Amino acid sequence: MKIKLFILMFFTSIILYGQRIETVYLNVKDSTTNMYVAVFPTNEVIKSYMVLLDGFGNSPKDVLFQTDIPKYASQNGILTIIPILKTGSSYFGSDLASQKSLKEIIELAVTKYQLKEKNFFIGGFSIGGTCAVKYSELSIENNYPVKPKAVFAIASPFDWERYYNAAKRVVRLSKSDKINQEVFYMIDRIEKEMKGTPKTALKNFYANSPYSFSDTTQKAIKYLIKTPIMLISEPDIQWWLKERGYDNSYNNITDQTAMINELQKLGNNNAILITTTDKGYRKSSNTKHPHSWSIADPEQVVKWLQSQ
Repeated sequence: MKIKLFILMFFTSIILYGQRIETVYLNVKDSTTNMYVAVFPTNEVIKSYMVLLDGFGNSPKDVLFQTDIPKYASQNGILTIIPILKTGSSYFGSDLASQKSLKEIIELAVTKYQLKEKNFFIGGFSIGGTCAVKYSELSIENNYPVKPKAVFAIASPFDWERYYNAAKRVVRLSKSDKINQEVFYMIDRIEKEMKGTPKTALKNFYANSPYSFSDTTQKAIKYLIKTPIMLISEPDIQWWLKERGYDNSYNNITDQTAMINELQKLGNNNAILITTTDKGYRKSSNTKHPHSWSIADPEQVVKWLQSQ
């Protein structure tokens, strides 16, 4: 399988702002999925490498536009890999198909760029962070050949049971014409991915969620006891109440605080939560939105990774 992938792989390379950026397609017949963009260190000397995953429905170009994390990483000798998985830009992140594709891309990149002995970091925004954290857990549970030295997630959901129940509550409390269509989409998508609801398929919710509040065995997060993890969030409950009509139950900060609290109590002294205020803006229109790449300070993220 790996040999076949290498045969089908082709790439293009450009120089942007002094950084070499290479686009690699793992299937010559598909330019929309199963590919990645590699941002090389400024001096071409790779000291470590990072996989950076975008949120739902976006692309590597969006990452490069919305955040300077790859730029700062490049200046500090970190090669950044920004993929679109086989499951496409509308990927669910924590599902088995997405995780299989991510593992495949990581292992191909390690071979292609001779990264075997170098430190590996992984992180992402929104569903990308969900995907990154789940990979970190699975890499330890299943003893993958490539395990992250540190992981970070920006504004990400982790507990699909909480998310599903909160989304159903939004529908129950709101007038139908006032509900963001994303809420209905996520309810249907979660039911599809979990093959049921928390009442009918709770084991699937536990298996697919990077963190589960109601899972008293703490199965998923126990694999992260020794892994440095940084979660970044801008709760801004006043914005959510005014603009969407959501309270904290439908805010990802609920998962993030609970998860970090449990990891710290389990003995992970490198599990930290960063909260911000008025940092969330979408670059395309400079529109205020707390669910944005901009809440993560690129220099802070890179320095934290390198300190691990």
